[in-house]
Amino acid sequence: MKKFLICSLLGMVLLLDCTAQQGKPLIRFGLLSDIQYADSDTKGSRFYRNSLSKLESCVGDINSKDVEFTINMGDVIDRDQKDLDTVLHILDKLEQPLYNTPGNHDYSGLKDNRLLYEKLKMPGEYYSFKRGNWKFVLLNTNEVASYSNVEGTWKEPELKSMFEKIKKEGGHNAAAYNGGISSKQVQWLKEELEASQEKGEYVLIFSHHPMGCADGLTALNKKEIVATVSKFSCVKALIAGHHHEGAYCLIAGIPCIVIEGMVETAGQNAYATVELYPGKMVLNGYGRVHSRVINVKGN
Repeated sequence: MKKFLICSLLGMVLLLDCTAQQGKPLIRFGLLSDIQYADSDTKGSRFYRNSLSKLESCVGDINSKDVEFTINMGDVIDRDQKDLDTVLHILDKLEQPLYNTPGNHDYSGLKDNRLLYEKLKMPGEYYSFKRGNWKFVLLNTNEVASYSNVEGTWKEPELKSMFEKIKKEGGHNAAAYNGGISSKQVQWLKEELEASQEKGEYVLIFSHHPMGCADGLTALNKKEIVATVSKFSCVKALIAGHHHEGAYCLIAGIPCIVIEGMVETAGQNAYATVELYPGKMVLNGYGRVHSRVINVKGN
C-alpha cells in the first residue's frame, strides 16, 4: 500500500511538472505594424499624431510581457523622412531586440534605400534570424515597387513584368502602394526554406504586404511567393500588415494573419504578443487586434 502511494505521488508530481512546462511558451515575441506616424491632421479614420501615444503605451506593455524580441512589419511613418527619428526614439525603449521590415510609406521622399535600412537597423534588405528550432524570415515586399527607387536598375523590368502579369490575369493588386520581391529574393527565400526543411526547423514568414486575405492590397507577385513557400511543410504561418482592418485566412493550407494597423482610430491601440507552444501558436491581440489560436502541425 505504501509503495502504491509513493508511486501515485511521484506520478502526480511528474504530471504537474509536465503541465507547468506546457504552460510556458517556447518563445514569446511582440508584434506590431502600420504605426504610420505623421505630424499631420487626421484624415478619415487615420489619426496620424495619435500614433505616438499609442506606441508609447504599446512599448511599455510589451516590455512587461517578458518577450524575447519584437517584430515590426513596416509603415513606421506616413509621408516624411524627418518623422522617422521621432518614432524610432520610442521604439528604442523596447528592452529586447526589435526586428524591422519596411512598409511602402517608409520610402516616401527617400532617394537612397540604404539610409532607411540603416535607420531601421536591418542587417540586409531582407533577412532571417533564429530562436531555438524556429526561423523567422523577414521578406521585403517593397524591394520591387514603383516607390522604392528601382528606376534604371535591374529591378525595373521585373516590376514591369509583375504589373503586366497582374493585368493579364485580371488581378486587383497592381497599385502604386503595393510591391513585390525580386527573383533574387525568391531564390534566397527558397534556399532559406530548403535549409530549414533539411534541419527540421519551423518557419514563420513576415512581410509588409500580405500574400492573401486582402484583395487589392497583396504583394505584386504573391502567386509566385505562395507557390514557393507552399512546397515546404516547415512554413507554419504567413504574417503581414498593410491592410489596416486586419484579416485571417488559409493560403494553400498555410495560416495567413494580417495584423490591424496602429494608425487607425483616435484612441484604440493595435499590437500583439505571439506565443509558440508545441503544436500551437497563440496570438494575444491588444486593442483592435484579434486574438487567435492556430494549430501548428509537426512541432
